[in-house]
Amino acid sequence: MTASYLMRVSSNGQVSIPAETRARWNVDRVVVVDLGDRVVMRPLPQDPLEDIQGKYRSVGPSTDESRVLQRVEDGARR
Repeated sequence: MTASYLMRVSSNGQVSIPAETRARWNVDRVVVVDLGDRVVMRPLPQDPLEDIQGKYRSVGPSTDESRVLQRVEDGARR
């Protein structure tokens, strides 16, 4: 679904998100990304870390494994 809206920026730099869009995303926070030639506004989940938890579980070593490896490397340098 794609929708375009023409909105006015207030003197305080505020923009109102249309009710349809707010209802669709059902969030109270957004991330605004300045891409230079455009601005992207994305919904932010209530708990962003929980949202990605597990996404990278199988990629690379765990945090605990990384700490152990780093300590071994630090000990070898001494």
